[in-house]
Amino acid sequence: MNTNDYIVIKAIEDGVNVIGLTRGTDTRFHHSEKLDKGEVMIAQFTDHTSAIKVRGKATIVTSYGEVESDNKK
Repeated sequence: MNTNDYIVIKAIEDGVNVIGLTRGTDTRFHHSEKLDKGEVMIAQFTDHTSAIKVRGKATIVTSYGEVESDNKK
């Protein structure tokens, strides 16, 4: 398993939440950050982080491509 993948998250609006979820039998939140418009976060999947949830309008860049998250309507 490659746990060295990085993703880049750039907030397009204020208040974007980035939430790290744990690896293992019980998936839990283990870290969260709030980004304001224009702020960039570089995150890495690790032995402890199996998923990253982005809530709010942001651009997410991975080795697989780029995607834009959206607001709840």
